[in-house]
Amino acid sequence: MERLPGFRDFYPEPLPQAEPWSADARQYIFKKWRAAAELSGFREYDGPPLEPLELFTTKSGTEIVGQLYNFTDKGDRQISLRPEMTPTLARMVASRERSYKKPIKWFAIPQLFRYERQQRGRLREHFQFNADIVGEADAAADSELIALLINSLRSFGLTEADFVIRLSSRNAWHDFFVSRGGLPDAEYEFYQIIDKLEREEPAKTAEKLQKIGFDLPSVQEFIDRGEPTVELAGVMGDLQARGLGAYAKIDYQVIRGLAYYTGIVFEAFDRKGEFRAIAGGGRYNNLIKLISAGKVDLPALGFGMGDVVLLELLKARALLPAFGQNLGAFCIIESEDLRLDSLSLVQSLRESGISTEYTLVPAKSDKQFKRAQELGATHTLRLVRKDGGSLEVRIKNLATREETTCEPAAAPCILRAALA
Repeated sequence: MERLPGFRDFYPEPLPQAEPWSADARQYIFKKWRAAAELSGFREYDGPPLEPLELFTTKSGTEIVGQLYNFTDKGDRQISLRPEMTPTLARMVASRERSYKKPIKWFAIPQLFRYERQQRGRLREHFQFNADIVGEADAAADSELIALLINSLRSFGLTEADFVIRLSSRNAWHDFFVSRGGLPDAEYEFYQIIDKLEREEPAKTAEKLQKIGFDLPSVQEFIDRGEPTVELAGVMGDLQARGLGAYAKIDYQVIRGLAYYTGIVFEAFDRKGEFRAIAGGGRYNNLIKLISAGKVDLPALGFGMGDVVLLELLKARALLPAFGQNLGAFCIIESEDLRLDSLSLVQSLRESGISTEYTLVPAKSDKQFKRAQELGATHTLRLVRKDGGSLEVRIKNLATREETTCEPAAAPCILRAALA
């Protein structure tokens, strides 16, 4: 039986042939994301993978339904697997915002689902690092969030030669649209055209722009001029002060296609242009008000970074570490009359925080030793009964072949010191 198209199995390494997705690599990415977020004072939250369909249609309109895994549940409710995390965050904040001091700085690592065409860097499910700041309208919050995005990518060993954050502004584009007589009903369509600027043929873009009263040369001139707004200039100055200026640039080709963005927007791209956007985000000051039907009105901003493109980039730059089982000790049971005492030793080692393995059934010593090597154990331990009947432990370092002898009670302490 095969897995569903667009979904992944995650095997522990070493990976079976032709399996590209590693459970070890996934956990490595999650740990880096969590560490970067916590260093910047973000707290982790989560929500249910199933949400009312209305949560997503309220935010994005009914046209989004074609991209969702949605169904009617046994309670006759219209339900969807979450395609993104921001609506869930908005719902949660609107419901409990009085319980938290502002600004709220939260992050999550949800699994998200979209029923859409598979292509490179885009599957029907993925895990995503979401980070959001709620309750602060000043551009200092934008700087803080973008700094987190940069620092999280740097934590994987990526440098300014590997990626760039392209900063733009919906406010700047809005002013451009209005100054050239754009009609309000066509503004979102205009943003959609700009969002596809780099992916469509210029002739097709020009035709679309002409239908709503714009021309491609004036749009291109605005992009090429790249005059930063006051907010964008402030963000760039903030990043420079942090020593992160080389990781960002003003680029009005970025506009973000989603309708709910209201201010500064940004995307992270690899410098070589080999992959889809690594991450993207921006201001969405009206979303919480929309989700709460006007009851809660808080400014907010956030970004999302998926694991699919990031993992492809890390592989291409050879930045993934070697993965394998991190086993501290393997207890060799040479005689079955020592099994119960050996199990007591195994338990004491594990309680001391030392990962320990042993054979579940009787096996020859050389077979057990081979198993220890296969599992990458750094040490083996053997219980030996002395002439007087007492027990001692013989600890062998498999790298140096040095052996240490001690009482069973002292083994965890000695092995912890050796591992350190």
